[in-house]
Amino acid sequence: MHWIDYCIFGIYMAAVLAVGIYHFRRNSDEEDYFVGKRDIKPLHVGLSIVATDVGGGFSIGLGGAGFIMGLSGSWLLFTGLVGAWFSAVFIIPKIKRIDRDNRFMTYPDFLEWRYDHKVALLAALISGIGYLGFTGAQILAGAKLASATILQTNPFDMEPLFFSLLTIAVVTILYTVIGGIKAVIYTDTVQWIILMGGLVLVTVPVAFFSVGGIAGMKAALPASHFSLTAIAPSTFINWMVTIIPIWIIGMTLYQRMYACRNEEDAQKAWYTAGLFEYPVMAFTGVFLGMCARVFFPDAEPETALPMLIRDILPAGVTGLVIAAYFSAIMSTADSCLVASSGNFTIDIIKKLFLKNRPDGISTIRLSMIVTLVTGVLAVVLAARFSTVLDAILMTYSFMVSGLFVPTMGAYFWKKGSSGGALAAMSGGGSFTILLSTGIVKLPDNLAALQFDATVYGIMVSALLYLAGSLLLPDRSLPENETTIANPCRET
Repeated sequence: MHWIDYCIFGIYMAAVLAVGIYHFRRNSDEEDYFVGKRDIKPLHVGLSIVATDVGGGFSIGLGGAGFIMGLSGSWLLFTGLVGAWFSAVFIIPKIKRIDRDNRFMTYPDFLEWRYDHKVALLAALISGIGYLGFTGAQILAGAKLASATILQTNPFDMEPLFFSLLTIAVVTILYTVIGGIKAVIYTDTVQWIILMGGLVLVTVPVAFFSVGGIAGMKAALPASHFSLTAIAPSTFINWMVTIIPIWIIGMTLYQRMYACRNEEDAQKAWYTAGLFEYPVMAFTGVFLGMCARVFFPDAEPETALPMLIRDILPAGVTGLVIAAYFSAIMSTADSCLVASSGNFTIDIIKKLFLKNRPDGISTIRLSMIVTLVTGVLAVVLAARFSTVLDAILMTYSFMVSGLFVPTMGAYFWKKGSSGGALAAMSGGGSFTILLSTGIVKLPDNLAALQFDATVYGIMVSALLYLAGSLLLPDRSLPENETTIANPCRET
């Protein structure tokens, strides 16, 4: 990289941190910090969703999928389109009508309103731990990008990936601790525009001509890389089952639903996010991964794309694109840390230990401390992961198996009870962990199907939710309390 690229990178990152400091100084209370006063425009929210979901770890993981699978890897982000639009049509109208009167702050707030505080507490624990792991995946993505570009060497003679991991962790945690949801959303907008502009308008055409066009790619890559059907059905199903439900249970997404002014704005944001995920980012990411394989056929799949950006772009543009990648990763990690911190601070610590304490700045200070601790734990997890995509999917699997079924029941099944929800959360998530770690083995005929543990975890969760709700129904309530205990009766 040219010295100009290092200068651009430094200036860009300093500007991002300055935005975080600016908005932190303007945060007046807890609602400002976590949901942006519920008055953020749909374009900003939509681009922030994409930047959070794709801009960091998935963009690196998607390049790795393109490296290994070719165009078929784009189906990974088709799940984003389906999940976003399903939420826009079926979830947002319900949650925004409820949120108008209850002013929720977190995803477990909704579950507490629909079930009880025990369900909300368990959901907060699962969500907080899940987003902790997801943050680790983002830090690993940043470390892989750094070790292949600007931090190939260091003055301490550390292994490049490990040194990059520590460096990215420090910057990310610093930005997260001083930020808030407004800082995240507004910087996401700028970062996503720069990232997509740098990739689509510059990196894609430069890479295409550098590899010799279609002829050069066909000569260097397997024929299966140019097919959309070169994917095992089990892989496609695993992606769909693991990723789509995140759009129903994701704490970062609920914060953005609450941040929108009304139902119409939220739906616009989700439709925008879906289209940017698929086809825009899906095909951009896998195409660049394919080009990276032409240049670096022996590279580790998820580091080949950063190496491609480092080597083929002109001075100045390289620094800008890499800075945008880094800031997108930071914003994804920032969102995940804010989500995890919100779960631990608001849903667990505050409700269990600080019931009589006033809200406001004191809660923000507590959140900053919890965020710091969460960030350190995320670094420990990141050091144990080997690939970004595997880390993301493992984290999603843990969250989805426990939370998806009782959340869908909260919206769409009148007889769903708190007892059923607790059974589903405990059993579904635990069964997935037992399968993933090999403690429990599937029969040979089921194992041969090659479905992810998430599929079976959701099945177990659904059975437990159904049985628990029928055997342990919630108590009958007076007529005037019916809609509070079971809001879905109105829908």
